[in-house]
Amino acid sequence: MNPHLQQLQPYPFERLRQLFAGLTPAADRQHINLSIGEPRHAAPPFVLRAIADNLDKLANYPATAGIPELREAIAAWLQRRFRLPAVDAREQVLPVSGTREALFAFAQACVAPGSGALVMSPNPFYQIYEGATLLAGAQPHFLNCTPESGLLPDFASVTTDQWQRCQLLYLCSPGNPTGAVMSLEQLQQLVGLALEHDFIIAGDECYSEIYSDEDSPPPGLLQACVAAGNRDYRNAVVFHSLSKRSNLPGLRSGFVAGDAAVLRQFLLYRTYHGCAMPLHHQLGSIAAWHDEQHVRANRQLYRDKFQAVLAVLDGKVQVAAPDAGFYLWPQLADSDTGFARRLFEREHVTVLPGSYLAREADGINPGENRLRLALVAEPGQCVEAARRIVRCLQAG
Repeated sequence: MNPHLQQLQPYPFERLRQLFAGLTPAADRQHINLSIGEPRHAAPPFVLRAIADNLDKLANYPATAGIPELREAIAAWLQRRFRLPAVDAREQVLPVSGTREALFAFAQACVAPGSGALVMSPNPFYQIYEGATLLAGAQPHFLNCTPESGLLPDFASVTTDQWQRCQLLYLCSPGNPTGAVMSLEQLQQLVGLALEHDFIIAGDECYSEIYSDEDSPPPGLLQACVAAGNRDYRNAVVFHSLSKRSNLPGLRSGFVAGDAAVLRQFLLYRTYHGCAMPLHHQLGSIAAWHDEQHVRANRQLYRDKFQAVLAVLDGKVQVAAPDAGFYLWPQLADSDTGFARRLFEREHVTVLPGSYLAREADGINPGENRLRLALVAEPGQCVEAARRIVRCLQAG
């Protein structure tokens, strides 16, 4: 067996299951689950129709590179959304079967294993980054996201030697779980560092379409490349998905876009990896990428929930609205795991301890004494969960 498998840590939800072992939640309260970032808003009907109308395509093997029409729809969306001058649909876009598998596979394709190889990521982080790093034979280097750094990775702590050893930098903007958004200027600085030290930036932008101000969408990595004069997106790729944007997590539809030379090698890897998207999913995805009306409506649903939930928590919980995304990241006065246990047992609400999403780095775990609350349930449930959280906190 691959010895690197022994380095993998239990997934946060397995740790949560173990944390709740032996607990019996209050029987008179309906369970409300805020632990999993699984969108539960209705999927766009026109996408479902497009999939249903093309079920006969199950008789065809899909190509790893996807059909030209899907790549063109993605390229057009990128140009509209991020005001890009050009995206080559054939060379700079690659559809993938959900960004989770793509983020993992990307490290396997682009990291040269060795004792000195570093892969950097935010801390806290999406655990796929760590697993991908370890199985690629590299060493993870975590960049703490703390209030002092604006809940963004502490890039100021990285030494010149570490930048030189870095082969891959995972970014997550908007952040999971913090919701923090990197500015265009900050992204430009990273683009410059990637070119200077010759590492690749993997920009996980899967939460980019859930934000509060319609006039101020989060900037993207490719947008920063253009602003920095890097118009061929050298050393930069972005990952996007229909899961959060269009409430289609089960479709497993996303894409990677950016540096054509990097994507050619990633396509070679994926040809052997065997993760082609089914044709009827590709055709449904085309419909989704061409429409923004359902995405605007989706954002409004999340805005309404944030407003209602934060009104309940105001003055009782140390929490602020995120820049983007659908998570709250409250700070507790004591143990996140202890409170999560009490909340589940007393109030039948499941939340994810923040420490499960981070690792100790530079002497701290930046998720400690925090919770990740995914506001994915229907509005009434989210508000009721907020009331129960306040009640549990007040009970001590």
